Amino acid sequence: MSDKGNKFIKGAAILGIAGIMIKVLGAIFRIPLTNWIGDDGMSYYGFAYSIYSALLVLSTAGIPVAISRMVSERIAVGEYKNAHKVFRTATALLFAIGIVSFAVCYFGGEAITAALGNPDAAMAVKAISPALLFVPLFSAFRGYFQGRQNMNPTAISEITEQLVRVIVGLYLAYQLLHTGLKEAAAGASFGASAGSVAGLAIIVMIYLLNRRTIHRKIDLNNKQVEETAVILRKIVSIAVPIIIGCEIMPIMTLIDTGIIMTRLQDTGWSYEEAKSLYGLLSGFCNSLIAFPQVFTQAVAVSLVPAVAAAFKIKNKNGVQENIKLGYRTTMIMAFPCAFGIFALAEPILLFLYPAQKASAVAAVPTLMIMAVSVIFLAITQTSVGVLQSIGKQTVPVIHLAIGCVGKVIVTYILVGIHSVNIKGAAIGTMLAYVVAFVLNNISVRRYTGTKLNYDLTYVRPCIAAAIMGVCAFAAHKLCVGFLGNSVATLLAIMVGVVVYGILIFALKAITLKEVESMPGGTKLVKVLRKFVK
Repeated sequence: MSDKGNKFIKGAAILGIAGIMIKVLGAIFRIPLTNWIGDDGMSYYGFAYSIYSALLVLSTAGIPVAISRMVSERIAVGEYKNAHKVFRTATALLFAIGIVSFAVCYFGGEAITAALGNPDAAMAVKAISPALLFVPLFSAFRGYFQGRQNMNPTAISEITEQLVRVIVGLYLAYQLLHTGLKEAAAGASFGASAGSVAGLAIIVMIYLLNRRTIHRKIDLNNKQVEETAVILRKIVSIAVPIIIGCEIMPIMTLIDTGIIMTRLQDTGWSYEEAKSLYGLLSGFCNSLIAFPQVFTQAVAVSLVPAVAAAFKIKNKNGVQENIKLGYRTTMIMAFPCAFGIFALAEPILLFLYPAQKASAVAAVPTLMIMAVSVIFLAITQTSVGVLQSIGKQTVPVIHLAIGCVGKVIVTYILVGIHSVNIKGAAIGTMLAYVVAFVLNNISVRRYTGTKLNYDLTYVRPCIAAAIMGVCAFAAHKLCVGFLGNSVATLLAIMVGVVVYGILIFALKAITLKEVESMPGGTKLVKVLRKFVK
């Protein structure tokens, strides 16, 4: 494996490990919160978070990717001063966007929630709005360090952000629970605001500690500095299509909310029943399905600067090598997550939400459908990263838009069928990612000439994950009777991890050399060599 491939894998691994810690903290946050405030409370919190996410995309999606790509490209040709100017220019732009986003969310909270049919969520929306001011600045520093292919500051700051969010959010939710569900949901939402301040403080501190090293190369760089207006135009040209693409799904989710609530009530469900069904999707399923995205998003983030740098200096082999490795890494992680969630959907939900057993069981069919979509979502994220890194950021936007049009139509039809209800929304989401996945892959091959080894990339990880799923399901069934669901679920997950670990080496889906390139991989390989030749 080349040094570039090695650096890419290390970056993805660092972000993946950080992502696991963040999701564990997220579970620590979400599980007690759901048990405390139930479906109704989670509908307020989920509603606020959907609006927050839609606004946050403006500052955290396209511009950080633009920073990462532009910084990486300039460093690849030795333009350190221009790379740093990209960072400074983008920071000013993000600060302006943050102020506007905060104002819209805070001062327009009541109007937005009323228009979308859930006015009781207004307090939660206002509580989360300060995060819209601080997260954009946070994202500028992340993009800069990622462009330098240094993922450590991102990992450290994100963990800090999540830790503070969990502590503050749970404390406030618990303290406000006696005053009402609206107030408790608002307290939980404010955790994101507190976390954003903490995350920004940490990453600024890391930057200041590295400032001397960063500026040493900048001071030695005598190349002509780009004009601010030129840099700004380039940032906008890269970021706007990405922002539009990233806004499509959150906007569709908001539209989804309206469609789901009205269609359910049109087909005989009461307002309270419709709210509870929506809570199953937003409170019980979405958080679990978000877990695999930790790994796949880490690959996509690391892939952008790696491919962009190789593409800038016209290193075709480097571009193709990183793309192939990115796809393989994504599938090795996505397949076991999808099969594992599908096989253990009910045990996992009952384990996580023991105080909401009826709702947990009701959410099982929806979760199983969404588990399948993990595979398509994962490869979509990776292919989007590839296309963004080679200057084709508009292409995946068009593809996702096509998929989302299909999603709205399918969701409208299927949610309106009484027996299908909320499961129709999950099916619609899966369709959107299938369409984007197929179209993106065609474009990646067209623009980069990359030809994937389908057996190595898809078939072997799929076989290993399918066998793992069967073994995990069987382990749970054999043990649940005398160990109870909680212990049996944990044991089944452990069995799945061991079985999959053995099978990916037995099927040669991953090599020891690739494992060695990961953080701590050298020590792990020494152990693995005793069992794998």
